[in-house]
Amino acid sequence: MYQYDDYDRELVRARVGQFRDQVGRRLSGELTEEEFLPLRLQNGVYLQRHAYMLRVAIPYGTLSSRQLRALATVADRYDRGYGHLTTRQNIQFNWVELERVPDILEWLADHEMHAIQTSGNCVRNISTDAFAGVARDEVMDPRPLAELLRQWSTINPEFLFLPRKFKIAIASADQDRAATRAHDIGLHLYRDEQGDPRLRVIVGGGLGRTPILGQVVREGLSWKDLLTYVEAVLRVYNRHGRRDNKYKARIKILVRSLGLEAFKSEVESEWEKICHSSAQLTDDEYDRVAAAFYSPDYEKLDAADPDLGAWLARDKAFSRWFEQNTKPHKVSGYVSVVLSTKPGGSTPPGDLTAEQMRAVAQLADRFGYGELRVAHEQNLVLPDIRKKDLYRLWNALVDLNLATPNVGLLTDIIACPGGDYCSLANTRSLPLASAIQQHFDDLDYLYDLGDLSLNISGCMNACGHHHIGNIGILGVDRHGEEYFQVTIGGAKGNDSALGKIIGPSFRGDEVVGVVERLLTTYLNHRELDEPFCEAVQRLGIGPFKESVYGSSTKQREVQS
Repeated sequence: MYQYDDYDRELVRARVGQFRDQVGRRLSGELTEEEFLPLRLQNGVYLQRHAYMLRVAIPYGTLSSRQLRALATVADRYDRGYGHLTTRQNIQFNWVELERVPDILEWLADHEMHAIQTSGNCVRNISTDAFAGVARDEVMDPRPLAELLRQWSTINPEFLFLPRKFKIAIASADQDRAATRAHDIGLHLYRDEQGDPRLRVIVGGGLGRTPILGQVVREGLSWKDLLTYVEAVLRVYNRHGRRDNKYKARIKILVRSLGLEAFKSEVESEWEKICHSSAQLTDDEYDRVAAAFYSPDYEKLDAADPDLGAWLARDKAFSRWFEQNTKPHKVSGYVSVVLSTKPGGSTPPGDLTAEQMRAVAQLADRFGYGELRVAHEQNLVLPDIRKKDLYRLWNALVDLNLATPNVGLLTDIIACPGGDYCSLANTRSLPLASAIQQHFDDLDYLYDLGDLSLNISGCMNACGHHHIGNIGILGVDRHGEEYFQVTIGGAKGNDSALGKIIGPSFRGDEVVGVVERLLTTYLNHRELDEPFCEAVQRLGIGPFKESVYGSSTKQREVQS
């Protein structure tokens, strides 16, 4: 994985000192909260409902075991003993004290970590596939290009005060596991017929108040033109994006208002001016960064391990976990392992205790190569595990409550922190996630349903990505009461789709029953092995709506 060079260290250290001074001036009253707001946001500090929150950057979701131990120390020393994994592959600490944030940032800098640009109207953390570099269906490792984007966009003065936040994702596998069409810029890295790396550039995606899937603006772009083309897109957005209304400030609104062809023309015109600038990538620059992403010294192993086969036949619980929580690896005899942070109603999705962090770091060293990944589904990944070690690893994960075999299933819920923490939320997401997980705790039933995503957002900002959940749940405020709007048919990946609203919203105590009726309708109508989304596309929302509202549909629509 990438290691800081002297420039990185100097930059991060300077930023820590700068922010320490800014915090001191805020605490003394020299800076007002309004003046301090943009300064703290660009250092990942939010003021939430009960306390300040610090969001720490995990570039393209890659962590070392040493860094995970450092995060455990932050959780113990400066927070309440846990951290929360986010859908952008970062980690948040929800109970930090403002005067101690500079000390946290200094500790992070000691371990080659930071919180720069994890918030604010700037280019945010670059995200990618949690299995980048090890996935069997991958064309090439996208992380070197993600790292080049990170270096280029960090404290780039031209793009620190954009009209609104800006998110970039890059993927390079047959299956898009980075939700690229839901980003301001999505990048697909592939090889052309001559074997040369090329990029498909997708612009104008985003969820939130106005969900839109991105559209292709450039096909076949040379990887060497990555930075100049992204710069051209950002320049057009910076010039024409709205600043008078934050709800209409994202690039997706600009693309829609100009029209795709007019937007493409603007970008191409801008790109012609800068395509041969010093920002054009060279082989030497790529090699400099790519050298850090070396493959571990993998053992030569057979694809099938006899001990693994014996344990799979002997232990049903282990077999179920292996089937659901391991993913194919590009190297024979290895798999990637997903650690579910969703064991049931007692644990909020994405939460990890300091004790779990330290134990997982030890497992990464013992069974892997000291590397971990954060998935945008709010789970952890051990990317390089020998098949012969899986049974021992599984037993250790069971003891840590991180071995629930539900990855990709209904209870692998993506949820924002909601009103329990966030001052923007209309509703609490976590109690609803807990209620759903407790109700649907029968693994046989979950396996019969098959892969099915359920996402919850506490407000229109859509931090839980509810628009692209197979079942999406959005918290809304109705006269001071918590209600929830339900969508179905959303999807991420190659067949990305936005869910459709089935009808009027529900009280919180009704939602579990609504989900159950939606699932019953699916089971009653599905064809052989037909996924939930395909059933919704084939049937339309009519049968699902009828099962939920019945004869009271018209009455409820009038009431809403």
